[in-house]
Amino acid sequence: VSQVPVAEGKSVQQTVELLTRKLEVLGAEKQGTFCVDCETYHTAASTIGTQGQTGKLMYVMHNSEYPLSCFALFESGPCLIADANFDILMVKLKGFFQNAKANKIETRGTRYQYCDFLVKVGTVTMGPSARGISVEVEYCPCVIANDCWSLLMEFMQSFMGSHAPGLPSVFGTKHDSIYSPSDTMVQYMELFNKIRKQQQVPVAGMR
Repeated sequence: VSQVPVAEGKSVQQTVELLTRKLEVLGAEKQGTFCVDCETYHTAASTIGTQGQTGKLMYVMHNSEYPLSCFALFESGPCLIADANFDILMVKLKGFFQNAKANKIETRGTRYQYCDFLVKVGTVTMGPSARGISVEVEYCPCVIANDCWSLLMEFMQSFMGSHAPGLPSVFGTKHDSIYSPSDTMVQYMELFNKIRKQQQVPVAGMR
């Protein structure tokens, strides 16, 4: 999962169209749509004061690839995978975690299949405005991430050019273990946090 910068002189939407056109020229076929969303919860003030803890952020995320699951992540780990009705539980835990409503962020877009690769190009939005572009690439036959990284890299360069990402930090801890959906969600969490921080300073070319 990586971020693609907005092309110079283009809007977010125009840059997404450029990327998807490159994929279609390669021969990728549309396979429906996808959505990943993330809500931020912060530790309730009442619990910080009494227990002497520092405030923690928890991210509750959903991914349309896993419609029956809900992911709850802390920035420094761990990642909890729960049933979809976990959101209802969060309402009951409002004495401990409070929803930072203005912080909801999501990415939506089109899924593409190209041979054994699954590619998702999405527009990242916060509220009504587009904030960036996400690209997720999966090599479906392989479950050991490090075994197929060079192949993934070569494929990403074919349509992302110099914007193909470096090795994700989550790979460093996995080594030869099996890649799981929570590894993808950690990458989305890192991407969303990066985009949130970028929005705190004006960015030229962003619309």
